[in-house]
Amino acid sequence: MKKCIIIANGYAAKKSTITFLQKKGYSDVICADGGANSAFEIGVIPTCVIGDLDSISPSVLEYFKKRTKILKLKRQNDTDVEKALKYAVKKKYGEAILLGVTGDRLDHSFCNLGIAIKFSGKIKIRIIHEKSLLDVYKGEVSLDTVANETLSIYGIDDKTRITSVGLKYKLRNILLPFGKKESTSNITTGSVVKLKIKHGKIFVIRNFETLKNNGLF
Repeated sequence: MKKCIIIANGYAAKKSTITFLQKKGYSDVICADGGANSAFEIGVIPTCVIGDLDSISPSVLEYFKKRTKILKLKRQNDTDVEKALKYAVKKKYGEAILLGVTGDRLDHSFCNLGIAIKFSGKIKIRIIHEKSLLDVYKGEVSLDTVANETLSIYGIDDKTRITSVGLKYKLRNILLPFGKKESTSNITTGSVVKLKIKHGKIFVIRNFETLKNNGLF
């Protein structure tokens, strides 16, 4: 399965994170417009820079013109992150890690969380922000864990029900609608957590460093 990294124009991605991901098979880097500025700063050459190109600095654009594919899309009915994801789907990537999709604008961060849900049926999407890894799940899921790992679960609507095995605070066909109830900082009890998700999708947030250090990523 082809896997890629998408860098957006939020908090800058770390070179060490990208290097780690590339060793794990996320070979190609796609920059969503201003995400190219972050890539340039840390010395990463993307496979493609895509967007309306209103955020990339002129000098960075000029530098990458000679080194990578530049796709200028003027349409305004989707965001640059959506443009990057549509490109990834078209190129038949099966998974995308999103970096820099959170930043100092809460509206952009909130929008990108929604985009993760919107596109999760077309491509597997994961978001890394600092020490956190966010996944979108539906159906029945089995997660490899370590005991006493912190794991947070968030439902989206009033229809999605969640049942868990392997969590200290058990979820029994429970609703976790946004703004009403959540399972923040739950604790794993062993090496596996099983989730049964009915009628929708959920966010699961885990500590990225814990996963790396225990060979779970």
